Amino acid sequence: MPDRFQLSYLNVISGTVAVPTAIVKLQIDGVEAQGAGFGVGPIDATYNTIAKMTGTKSKLIRFSINAISSGTDAQGEVTVRLQENGLVALGKGADPDIFIASAKAYINGLNRLEYLKKNPSLLAEERAL
Repeated sequence: MPDRFQLSYLNVISGTVAVPTAIVKLQIDGVEAQGAGFGVGPIDATYNTIAKMTGTKSKLIRFSINAISSGTDAQGEVTVRLQENGLVALGKGADPDIFIASAKAYINGLNRLEYLKKNPSLLAEERAL
């Protein structure tokens, strides 16, 4: 089953004199959609925009960042845990750009939630993660 949501584009604006803003382009069920939003930081702005675009009611219950390589160009891995209507899904994303890794993890988690909604027999397996 193909993923319902796919990241096409992410542009984040942030800094000491800018309101954190995210511009996101997604493929939603194969249809291109674009949105923009704000947040208290660049990742919050990204997640707010993706949530608005996908219509998710999920709650972010865990967010972690780890370096999976070394150096200033380290590959970052983001892990999220999302909860919606009693369903819990883990999402992961990796990229040298931590904002992109964060968006990939969130979208991966949203796709897992969609899969669980359509395949309730897998709930026990996903909760074990």
